[in-house]
Amino acid sequence: MTNEYVCVDIETTGCKPMENKIIEIGAVKVKDGKIVDTFSRLIDPECNIPYYITNLTGITNDMVKGQDTIDIVLKDFIDFAEGDVIMGHNIMFDYSFLKCNAMAYNYKLEKRGIDTLKIARKTMPELESKALDYLCRYFGILDENHHRAFNDAAVTVELYNILCGKFGAEYKEVFEPRSLVCKIKKIQPATAKQIKYLKDLMAYHGIEEQIEYDKLSKNEASKKIDKIISKKGRIFGFENK
Repeated sequence: MTNEYVCVDIETTGCKPMENKIIEIGAVKVKDGKIVDTFSRLIDPECNIPYYITNLTGITNDMVKGQDTIDIVLKDFIDFAEGDVIMGHNIMFDYSFLKCNAMAYNYKLEKRGIDTLKIARKTMPELESKALDYLCRYFGILDENHHRAFNDAAVTVELYNILCGKFGAEYKEVFEPRSLVCKIKKIQPATAKQIKYLKDLMAYHGIEEQIEYDKLSKNEASKKIDKIISKKGRIFGFENK
């Protein structure tokens, strides 16, 4: 079985990589089958974390305030994950967020992946659930801090080792790393017209908010504009955005 890889898990503000933000990356580096290094970082998403995410993960706005932003943490993670194989439980979820942000900052991120969720589905179809916490309970893996990135990455390594021991000889193909293909449109920056209208709209309605306009995407700018219009209305006499 593969004995050199980086097992990674992330926590996010939602499920959409083009819209939601990464708030934590946790990873474990394995070489020759042994853990040789770890990575655990909280990330300032520069937006409020929804209550249901805090309730799920325990990560609060105060915890991420002042932490490094994704452009810094992702670069550090890419340096950490120096090999070409990454692992995760439902790895495409994590990879889609990582890839989306890598594209936004022109970072190179091309990996092959091993998915313990796919392995579990193939080798144990009879189980009522293949969720990570369920599998940890099923195999007696200590899972003390579920839905925190580093914990979930670490227990996934244990799960992988157990699955290898039980099913590796019979299901070799499902344990092999496969190319991760993630079709993500490149994030487009907000247009000058959008930024001007957003500034004019905020001034017109007396809205004071610190916004890094150079970091706004077209989608984010459009959402901010629509939110203000829905609550406050358009600029009188201005028909187009």
